[in-house]
Amino acid sequence: MPDRSTRSISPVEHYGGGMKRRRDSTLLNPKSYVAPEVWTQAPLLTGTTKFEPLPNIKNIMVTGGAGFIACWFVRHLTLTYPEYNVVSFDKLDYCATLNNTRVLDNHPNFAFEQGDITSDADVKKCLRKHKIDTIFHFAAQSHVDLSFGNSYQFTNTNVYGTHVLLERARAHGVKRFIHISTDEVYGDVADDADDLSETSLLAPTNPYSASKAAAEMMVNAYRKSFKLPVITVRANNVYGPHQFPEKIIPKFIMLLHRGSKLLVHGDGSPTRRYLYAGDIVDALDTIFHKGVIGQIYNIASKDEVSNTEICHKLLDIFGLPHSTPEEFGKWVEHTEDRPFNDHRYATDGAKLALLGWYPKTDFDDGLKMTVDWYRRFGEQWWGDISRILTPFPVIEGNEVWTREEHDALPSDGELGPEEKRIAWTKKALHNLQASSDTFERRTRPDAAL
Repeated sequence: MPDRSTRSISPVEHYGGGMKRRRDSTLLNPKSYVAPEVWTQAPLLTGTTKFEPLPNIKNIMVTGGAGFIACWFVRHLTLTYPEYNVVSFDKLDYCATLNNTRVLDNHPNFAFEQGDITSDADVKKCLRKHKIDTIFHFAAQSHVDLSFGNSYQFTNTNVYGTHVLLERARAHGVKRFIHISTDEVYGDVADDADDLSETSLLAPTNPYSASKAAAEMMVNAYRKSFKLPVITVRANNVYGPHQFPEKIIPKFIMLLHRGSKLLVHGDGSPTRRYLYAGDIVDALDTIFHKGVIGQIYNIASKDEVSNTEICHKLLDIFGLPHSTPEEFGKWVEHTEDRPFNDHRYATDGAKLALLGWYPKTDFDDGLKMTVDWYRRFGEQWWGDISRILTPFPVIEGNEVWTREEHDALPSDGELGPEEKRIAWTKKALHNLQASSDTFERRTRPDAAL
């Protein structure tokens, strides 16, 4: 059953700064801090690598530093390399939170700057203020499901935002620009096809991957035209603690934690290759210190897992019967699929292996560690995630609706009453209690199949 003992988030803390929301929605405020008794108990998670610091590198800007993968990298750089000054630059949208880096606040080589990569003024100010010589560009709209309904935002952030960073980096004279892309730019890979190398053609199939491929074209253009010292990284799917629970693994963990069914898109057969967050941090650290300017590196795993297999593995960890179709059907329900869903991605990591990197965390071990973290901290870390856990949430800015609620919104965008500006709605708490009761009923030994 979920632990509700640490949900004491006041309306002032959670909705500070005059933030308003329309009726029937959740407003996520990434500036809010969980109570110290929560964040101080969370494990301090970093990578494991350490190299000789680069003599010509001093001040590193990490875009999207309050988000999932970037926050792991920010913690790793700050704590492993006191020789570097690390600046976390983040817009603080719905899936980010300062909780991800609060442990670093008192470290002299860490700073946070709130800013938007699509704002030339914000980027220019940060580069000058901190005398940045290196940029790690993580910031992006990355949830494929959302890209089908809000594709303009993906183009604006992922393409235009990258362009702004490149132009400012050129004018400022940075010494390294490491661009974090994705294996999805290669597109769908047939089951019997060879793993794709860094020289394979890009063939994106959805608005998200198309925007990332377009961003790569801008990066390559600045490398060619302006001799900008860039490195591009294409990684498999990443999972682990601190990932916002809109992606399949943390979302399914939180649904089971609440005693709710797992809603699987389509038939559950698509596969992805998964990298534990600590492993990708080590890969990025290796590329930073040993990689060659102008090169592209795949960060590749061999842990290829289908969505259905993820369900079975999580049910096993939670101790829930799933060996028969009837038992499995108690916890898993199939919903409509995406407009198009790539069946699989498959990349070759031989080039990075030559630099000495290989993934160390087995998927089953990483999944168990991830489940443990979300069971302990998932309900407190971001605020009210109830609407995020619905099958197709709608997100605008930091405001979240279920799809049904958004469809029912008045066309004029009328604001709801001021008294609705609360951190945890009564409806959300009622739903959480109901799901917990459902979980207890389903897990009783005498529960009917």
